[in-house]
Amino acid sequence: MDISVVIPLYNEEESLPELYAWIRRVMEENRFSYEIIFVDDGSTDRSWEVITRFREQSDRVKAIKFQRNYGKSPALHCAFRKVKGDVVITMDADLQDSPNEIPELYRMIKEENYDLVSGWKRKRYDAKLTKNLPSKLFNATARRVSGIKLHDFNCGLKAYKRSLAQSIEVYNDMHRYIPILAKDAGFKRIGEKEVHHQARKYGKSKFGANRFVNGYLDLLTIWFLNKFGKKPMHFFGLLGSIVFILGFVAAIVVGATKLYDMHVGNPYRLVTESPYFFISLTMMILGTLLFLTGFLGELISRNSPDRNNYRIEEEF
Repeated sequence: MDISVVIPLYNEEESLPELYAWIRRVMEENRFSYEIIFVDDGSTDRSWEVITRFREQSDRVKAIKFQRNYGKSPALHCAFRKVKGDVVITMDADLQDSPNEIPELYRMIKEENYDLVSGWKRKRYDAKLTKNLPSKLFNATARRVSGIKLHDFNCGLKAYKRSLAQSIEVYNDMHRYIPILAKDAGFKRIGEKEVHHQARKYGKSKFGANRFVNGYLDLLTIWFLNKFGKKPMHFFGLLGSIVFILGFVAAIVVGATKLYDMHVGNPYRLVTESPYFFISLTMMILGTLLFLTGFLGELISRNSPDRNNYRIEEEF
């Protein structure tokens, strides 16, 4: 099979018929063999009924329905385990991503041998203050941290080699950082294509302003997991050792000060009268706790169960 199109969605019943017809038209004009995988992320409207009608029309349609709303990352994770196409295309269901981009994305994967091609919506139709400016700051930070030169990490329109899509684990809200996950999995050929962005035609955006705060927190999580996820002791053990040693040295200084006072004839000054005593004691305790945290992290990382267990109500 040439292409698997993966479409995560939540309450998009109005846009689905137009999107489905558009994808089919592009596929048939370019003579691709394909499948379309819809993932209904717990929609409360009639989205699943619409998808079911698509299935009655064509066995190229496959779908997963979550029992409740989990988020875009779980939707992608479950779909990636199901894909059969050589190239996997992801796009949003709100018609802001154009299916006309699919042939060129496919060509870049197959002919230019990219592992991943991410879309870049240079011209956007979103509100500037609420989306554009925060998005630029977010992407600049992600570029600096990851070293991947992409303008739009979070663009929903992407193309992947199937081997890449099935090698990464997309959980929580890590769909924002799929290029970083791909790089850390050993897929270095990551490219970018400028794509057309369309104004939302139906409904309203499902993402609030809190996604930018969450995005930065997730970026810190990815950085930490990539650096120390398999060896948390390397972080907590080192930090704990440094803090403990500093506290221990401070305690020696306090003790030496007490000996000096005794030498100069002030034997009645107590060690506990110095604030440095409590600072050194606190640092030694914190160092010990951080070191123990490293041990607990090692135990958890070696015995952690699968994170991606989701309740699927229906699937075909």
